[in-house]
Amino acid sequence: MRNIEEEILTIIAEIIEKDPAEITLDAKFYEDLGVDSMMALEILTALEKKYRITIPEEKLPQITTLRETVAIAQEFLGRKEPADA
Repeated sequence: MRNIEEEILTIIAEIIEKDPAEITLDAKFYEDLGVDSMMALEILTALEKKYRITIPEEKLPQITTLRETVAIAQEFLGRKEPADA
């Protein structure tokens, strides 16, 4: 099974139209990879859809690297209530 980091890397690479090999854990989305605010919003929406979580838009400025994006997704996945609790 693929881990969350690989899944998020695939999502980001698709949205920003880059080879996943170009996206390192600490590559800065805006400075290094040319991500704009619309792409960042698209990444946020894709994460919400994929993992069925809600990430407040206030977190958008923190989506700056793959490492940060994974941390945010994990933070909200940790808060998610199990469906059959």
